[in-house]
Amino acid sequence: MAAESPPRPPPLRGGGDEEAGGFVSLGRGPAREKKKPAWARDLARSITTVDELAKVIRLTPEELEGARRAEKEGLSLRITPHYLSLVDREDPRCPIRKQVVPQAAEKVTSPGDLVDPLGEEAHTVAPHLVRRYPDRALLLATDRCAVYCRFCTRSRLVGDGGGAVPMTDLEPAMAWLEANPAVRDVILSGGDPLAMATPRIVRILERLRRIESVETIRLATRVPVALPSRITSELLAALKPLHPLWVMTHFNHPKELAPAALKGLERLADAGFPVMNQTVLLRGINDDPEVLTALFRGLVRARARPYYLLQMDPVRGTGHLRTPVSRGVEILEALQGKLSGIAIPKLVVDTPGGMGKVPLAPDYVVSRAPGRTLFRTPRGVEVEYVDP
Repeated sequence: MAAESPPRPPPLRGGGDEEAGGFVSLGRGPAREKKKPAWARDLARSITTVDELAKVIRLTPEELEGARRAEKEGLSLRITPHYLSLVDREDPRCPIRKQVVPQAAEKVTSPGDLVDPLGEEAHTVAPHLVRRYPDRALLLATDRCAVYCRFCTRSRLVGDGGGAVPMTDLEPAMAWLEANPAVRDVILSGGDPLAMATPRIVRILERLRRIESVETIRLATRVPVALPSRITSELLAALKPLHPLWVMTHFNHPKELAPAALKGLERLADAGFPVMNQTVLLRGINDDPEVLTALFRGLVRARARPYYLLQMDPVRGTGHLRTPVSRGVEILEALQGKLSGIAIPKLVVDTPGGMGKVPLAPDYVVSRAPGRTLFRTPRGVEVEYVDP
């Protein structure tokens, strides 16, 4: 079906200017449209309603029901033009489509489902600041993303219209960090921090840099995947003086390694940003060794290190996308010894309730005796190791 250009959505609620919402103004009219940077124009042309979605994708009855429900009461809908270009508009099995198009199954609650699976509300130590580990904290600076993934851990929060958090509202979190120097690593997240206007990002990072105990800052973002036009020379020039900054990306499927996305990764690496990728294991999307091999090899070629392969968090209404824990272990075993070590991420489960990440790995120990361990190698050979 030929794709029609969707009508441009109205301005995002609560975020018309940088101070109010942190986005470049989404004002109307050709003159104002031309003044906006390309990434902001791309964001403004995102699909945000069921009617717009139905014009460009042949929706199944299940998708149409899910999209209508999402529009009324569920996680917001947002698909950028770039991410839409990766979607097979005729095939509902498309791994890109399944990540962003709602399903009727989202209304089903599975055993173990949680509204706040990582216990972030229980671990909030100041407004917008979550601390689950002794040496790091999570600063939630905005509720908006370039796209809204159907498996989002923070579906309870994102896209509710608040936009970027004003600097005055972030100050209690900054004061808490100043009073707690054990925290040396801050993850700037949300929402997606790189979906905010550059001046706002810089103001937040400059404020964090004034806290002597904060050594490293990580930017958790899906922008290189969904809105690669955002990785501009202007953005990189503004952020470089604030190093060390690590960029934590979120590529889930090799189809997402489109030319524009690869160019964005190249620009980040060339500007001195270490790039680490966190992939979520998703049923029917990437729960296959060959698919993940292609993804991880592509990331390494683009100088992005596969960091985590995450068991999907038990977010309410996402059981249709979750795999058994055993599947991740099987996949990791299939990759071990066949894929370069720099391309194999750590498989982890972020335990419910915010109790921390637990690494998983295949068991290669056949037997143990005093001073001796018998291993099964990825080649299928049993080898004995003798302690000194």
